[in-house]
Amino acid sequence: MRIPRSWVMPMARRIIKDLLSKGYIASRVDEEELINATHDILLDELMVEDRLNEEVREILKQYEQEIEGKRLDYKRLFDLTKQKLVRERNLVL
Repeated sequence: MRIPRSWVMPMARRIIKDLLSKGYIASRVDEEELINATHDILLDELMVEDRLNEEVREILKQYEQEIEGKRLDYKRLFDLTKQKLVRERNLVL
């Protein structure tokens, strides 16, 4: 995650307060409930890259001996594998 986890709740709170105060949205639920839902959505979206990185590590772990035996550049393989998954899944990082 590129931003500290501690920033997510203040971001969610600010987003919801701004949207409500400017009349862009009207809430049918309690404001805190809306803020908490926004927090969860933001956190999930911000962690997409973390989950992808972990998946790439697991994929490359299966080829660990071959990577070491052929002295392949792990960082380059990591980046290429990650780029391939991003394209295949149409992810926005």
